[in-house]
Amino acid sequence: MMSEFLAHLLGERLVRRDGAEVDVPSLGDRVSLLALYFGCSQSGPCRQFTGSLCEFYSHFRRASEHKDELEVVFVSSDQEHKRWLDFVQEMPWPAVHFKDKRRKMKLWNKYRVTSVPSLVFVDAATGRVVCRNGLLVVQDDPEGLEFPWGPKPFAEVVAGPLLKNTGQTVDSSSLDGTYVGVYFSAHWCPPCRTLTRALLQSYHRVREAGQQLEIVFVSADRSEDSFKQYFSEMPWLAVPYSDQARRSRLNRLYGIHGIPTLILLDTEGQVITRQGRIEVLNDPACKRFPWHPQPVMKLSETNAAQLHEGPCLVLFVDAEEECELQPAQQLIQPIAEELLAIHKAKEEDTPLLFFVAGEDDMSDSLRDYTNLPEAAPLLTILDMSARAKYMCDVDEITPTVVKQFVSDFLEEKLKPEPI
Repeated sequence: MMSEFLAHLLGERLVRRDGAEVDVPSLGDRVSLLALYFGCSQSGPCRQFTGSLCEFYSHFRRASEHKDELEVVFVSSDQEHKRWLDFVQEMPWPAVHFKDKRRKMKLWNKYRVTSVPSLVFVDAATGRVVCRNGLLVVQDDPEGLEFPWGPKPFAEVVAGPLLKNTGQTVDSSSLDGTYVGVYFSAHWCPPCRTLTRALLQSYHRVREAGQQLEIVFVSADRSEDSFKQYFSEMPWLAVPYSDQARRSRLNRLYGIHGIPTLILLDTEGQVITRQGRIEVLNDPACKRFPWHPQPVMKLSETNAAQLHEGPCLVLFVDAEEECELQPAQQLIQPIAEELLAIHKAKEEDTPLLFFVAGEDDMSDSLRDYTNLPEAAPLLTILDMSARAKYMCDVDEITPTVVKQFVSDFLEEKLKPEPI
């Protein structure tokens, strides 16, 4: 039942600014869409967005025929109760209790929230993400006319003319039947320019190998002149800079919160990976194109940022060469594949990423940062956002041990140690 699911997700009670409690199961009788607002009182952008969200919420509750089907819930990262309480006073919607820190952290991890403010629309019956970038919903649809803001097919969102850097245009239907990289980038961003250089090499290499690949540049430049200068370096297509509405719809479709981001789509327009940036940098020879997600990754400088996207299982082993990591990778691969498949069937992100780490500077830095022992092999789960670690203290690491360790973590049976 939906009410049972909501209680599992949010707890039995939420709290309003006047101190009154909201019975969560009762929300399930009317609410079909939850807008989870992740924020912090000390963030200037959060305070600014809260005002915009209040206007959006008030108008929706007053004028929309779906007014009773949407509820906003605030999920705070505040550490001081007084600051949290003062911020909640500005909000006409309920919040997760300040003291319920464990539940708040679970929500931040479940929905891969890495920055504030974030507004994530989720189906109230299943918790499935409907829209990752609710900030753009508030900006683009202030009247709430597009409720429930669910994902649309890429072909529909991108529909229209696309630019070549010669000034000519082609229709977006020319993308049909090809792999497409949707590239969110800007000239003012140094990591973007670095990725563009690498992506140029990959683009030519893949096409020379006979694969059908096209890139669509979605600019975050601050002026049309900057866009034109940057796009002149690119041999692929772009959404016209003047078409701000289409650029914003693409940002909303893929929940873009930072650049550079490269989303790779299959020939049917379905997402293969959101981690195109990492794939391009890790696989310059494009041997793994079209870069279907790897259940187990070798920890490296280019993918280490993913450690901050949610809980990660890391198996540290005594190995310096990549080939020496293969036995460790094969040991945990079936468990990772099974978990990936279960959550893919539910249209959810996997709740745990899997890494193997050898003897190198990256692994040493991670051990130092998380205060892990030098032992190898060492089986751990690291939750950077919660600043928590879990270690599996066994004489021998076997598939059965790994599976039980993962199961115990997901069922919240393990006791965390601070990082």
